[in-house]
Amino acid sequence: MEKPSSEFVADAGLAYDLLVVPSQLPAAVETAQALPQLRFVLDHAAKPDIAHGEIDPWRTPIAALAALPNVAAKLSGLVTETDTWTVDQLRPYADVLIDAFGPERIMFGSDWPVCLLAASYDEWVAAAGELTSGLSDSERAAVFGDTAAQWYRLAT
Repeated sequence: MEKPSSEFVADAGLAYDLLVVPSQLPAAVETAQALPQLRFVLDHAAKPDIAHGEIDPWRTPIAALAALPNVAAKLSGLVTETDTWTVDQLRPYADVLIDAFGPERIMFGSDWPVCLLAASYDEWVAAAGELTSGLSDSERAAVFGDTAAQWYRLAT
């Protein structure tokens, strides 16, 4: 019997990125639970409905996903989820991610070039800096590089 492709991904030491929307989060949780040998990275915070300020329908499955040790998340893609944005508008969503996953399983993602639809790269980097300003220097170092290096096994 041939190995499932998920085993090849895990055996190769690769991580699998989850690009989902909020309604697909329960399936993402089931998938990550069923494949504990595989590392997953949630992209773009699962694209929460920031434009309408809806946080609770998104928060619960985010917490369920974060409860799984084989899942990390990218702090990315938030600026494109509303026509106009402010850091204060993004903060509740970033706080949910940071509180749920912790800095050791959160990584900055630029979402470039898609972010250019709503912000320049520099604007998004500055916003992410403000959104993580409550973290310690070592926690911010994790979010802005160390977590990605560890999770994607980029460091030697």
